[in-house]
Amino acid sequence: MKPAFFFLLILIPILAPSPGHADCSLDSIVENKIQEALSRLEIKSQAPLSCTSVKSVGTLSSCPAGFIVTGCACGYGCGSWDVRGDNTCHCQCAGMDWTTARCCKNS
Repeated sequence: MKPAFFFLLILIPILAPSPGHADCSLDSIVENKIQEALSRLEIKSQAPLSCTSVKSVGTLSSCPAGFIVTGCACGYGCGSWDVRGDNTCHCQCAGMDWTTARCCKNS
């Protein structure tokens, strides 16, 4: 009886699945989700991006149709601006001489 019992004790660790190697472990699920998200980002990043700058006199500068604002610049060293809607830069300093909108879209 003793040799069969010891043989069984030797086989249990060999035949039993390890929790760290199971296909449905938390680590493998998280890794799969990360890989799926990265693959979606790679597909989107391959689309060419088309950008242009629009400079206007005054406190407002608007992007052409189909473009969205990605950044603004203001004259007189004004660093205070906001985006109105998705396509217009607004410089908030008084007496602004120019405003530039950086506009981009997927091509």
